Amino acid sequence: MQSHPSIITFQRLPARYAAVVMPLVLSVIMTFVVSGISTLRSVGLSPGLGATWMSAWGLSWLVAFPTLLLVLPLVRRIVGLIVAPPAR
Repeated sequence: MQSHPSIITFQRLPARYAAVVMPLVLSVIMTFVVSGISTLRSVGLSPGLGATWMSAWGLSWLVAFPTLLLVLPLVRRIVGLIVAPPAR
């Protein structure tokens, strides 16, 4: 009997890339959801919904990703002022 791995493994990025990968993933997910809702509200369930949504998503992601890279340090500072540091 042969065992087949059920999880695909891949080479993970070094930890130093986390500062870019986190806003990348966050911007992809958030712009996908927000542009989808906005596009659906604007054009309704029309035949061109998918193409219009993907166009809106691409444009919004092109703006959101660099914006996140720029504002994330400021957001971390603001959160640090609002949230108590972890107990040691």
